[in-house]
Amino acid sequence: MDIILTLHSLNRWLVVVVGVIAAIKFLVGWLRKSEYQSLDGRLMLIYTILLDIQLLLGIILLLSGALVRYRIEHAITMIIAIVLAHLSRLWRDKDDPVVFRNNFLAIVVGLLLIVAGVMVLPQGW
Repeated sequence: MDIILTLHSLNRWLVVVVGVIAAIKFLVGWLRKSEYQSLDGRLMLIYTILLDIQLLLGIILLLSGALVRYRIEHAITMIIAIVLAHLSRLWRDKDDPVVFRNNFLAIVVGLLLIVAGVMVLPQGW
């Protein structure tokens, strides 16, 4: 289980880095009213895939240990953050500024939830 925990811990930094890069890219695109391109879609896809990997690793860890309150709170908070990222599929056919805005907000709120979810853990960040 140590290897799963290590992968889960390392992947969180990938989630944060890609999330911050994507949030900046989408904020700039939204403010400049840029055209939403395939690279933007891929960036959101990469962010979502990293979150899905994190979820899978987290479920393995959750099921392999004691179901204590902080672990359940962590899991619920993270699942909400992941659902937010997946909402991006709902507005992919909207106007480009709307897609940029919605992706930006989904990532920022998701990252805030991730920070809050990690803070409930005894070891924190």
